[in-house]
Amino acid sequence: MNWKLAARAEKMNPSVLREILKVTERPGVISLAGGLPSPKTFPISDFADACAEVLHKDGQAALQYAASEGYGPLREAVAEMLPWAVDPAQVLITTGSQQGLDLIAKVLLDPGSRVLVETPTYLGALQAFSPMEPEPVSVASDNEGVIVEDLVAKARDARFVYLLPNFQNPTGRTMTEERRAAVSAAAAKAGLPIVEDNPYGELWFDEAPPLPLTARNPEGCIYLGSFSKVLAPGLRLGFMVAPKSIYPKLLQAKQAADLHTPSFNQRMVSEVMKDGFLSRHVPTIRQLYKHQRDAMLAALTREMKGLQVEFTQPAGGMFLWVRMPEGIDTVALLPKAVERGVAFVPGAPFYAAGGDPRTMRLSFVTASVDEIDTAIAALAEVVREQLAHNAAAEVQRQLAASPA
Repeated sequence: MNWKLAARAEKMNPSVLREILKVTERPGVISLAGGLPSPKTFPISDFADACAEVLHKDGQAALQYAASEGYGPLREAVAEMLPWAVDPAQVLITTGSQQGLDLIAKVLLDPGSRVLVETPTYLGALQAFSPMEPEPVSVASDNEGVIVEDLVAKARDARFVYLLPNFQNPTGRTMTEERRAAVSAAAAKAGLPIVEDNPYGELWFDEAPPLPLTARNPEGCIYLGSFSKVLAPGLRLGFMVAPKSIYPKLLQAKQAADLHTPSFNQRMVSEVMKDGFLSRHVPTIRQLYKHQRDAMLAALTREMKGLQVEFTQPAGGMFLWVRMPEGIDTVALLPKAVERGVAFVPGAPFYAAGGDPRTMRLSFVTASVDEIDTAIAALAEVVREQLAHNAAAEVQRQLAASPA
């Protein structure tokens, strides 16, 4: 058969991260690569109880087709837990927040339309936007988030700007209160919609992050959230809060995609969340992740001493961002690191354009403290060997170039 691919399919690429994760499945490899929550945080017994309760109380409805908008009590619970006034009618339950990105791309992007992103940004968002063939435009960013002046300079004719203000994937940085106020005001003035992605916002270590961008201008923002990081990713449950003017089109895109998010999963999460479960459960995740973050920061400080390695110090979330010394290409470094039993994600794929080859993302949430110590020590050894190899190659180059 002569299958002819659509032009948009030709532009689709495999997830770089998913391909890397295949490598990390090799025996003996400590993975600092994946963005997976620690399975230690999954409330299995609570889900077992909720499963029995849902099937006993509402089994037929839980196993039946359901409304595309989502399970009513869960939509109400989402609206109540957000720190600004939200009508449950604005909440759309999605099959993971990744589906929310896909629906936004389908509804808001045309071929060639401009979408603004941070530098760097979430790789999965770039992948979700790609089939609609937009032009992703990187906005200059620093440790506080996007730089307002560059955002304003690039805002004209952009469909929206995509932002992760809290413990960003991949850098771990958090947008400050001052920057949020400036970004929100500048976007509103320019008529630039904001897509705010907040899967990690509850995973703060010492203090909660500032108020979401959406809370400052609800009519100018679409807000994405997830239950993957606070309950379990296998449920594939996320949510979207959208202005009423755009909500119907997002709902139509949802209906075309999968009719509705699994109703059984929605009812289970609604059952688990009742009686303030998240307020008791999430602090245990924060405590675990903070302990592991501290271990990784200590290991990097100890093992990378003298190597001129830079790394972020995230105040929450799951990741930190590392910039290696001059002459290190982390894509080329990865297979050598895997041979030594450690895996990471090279940073270049997280850039819309012109990725920094010296960067990498490390996850600190799935490895134990002992594994973190072992992995960072192995990584430092590989870096030292690569630098020594580069220095020897430079000497040989200079000798070859010098007159006889």
